[in-house]
Amino acid sequence: MPSILAVDDSPSMRKMVSFTLIGAGYDVVEAVDGQDAFDKAQTHDIDLVLADQNMPRLDGISLTRMLRGTSKFKTVPILILTTESSDQMKQAGRAAGATGWLVKPFDPTRLIEVIQKVLR
Repeated sequence: MPSILAVDDSPSMRKMVSFTLIGAGYDVVEAVDGQDAFDKAQTHDIDLVLADQNMPRLDGISLTRMLRGTSKFKTVPILILTTESSDQMKQAGRAAGATGWLVKPFDPTRLIEVIQKVLR
């Protein structure tokens, strides 16, 4: 069963995402911000990262850049799930190595479809 690192500084959003992912059969590792996520990524086997963009200590794009800089995460899908929807922000995400960009509020069915697609 694939393991997903769910990163969001909002406890309620983190719980909604985790609930959706667990309900779809995924293992979930939660992180409270980008730095926490980077630390946990070093000690867990992660198949996909789902990260918020706007977080304290380390935002989603910076986290993506840091993860892509490690051999373990060169090919792991990284999805940014955020309220940010500007083309400029999406381009910055792509440039950092993000696999995809999803805008909050998220549709649980669509989230699972995207995850299944990128995990193939």
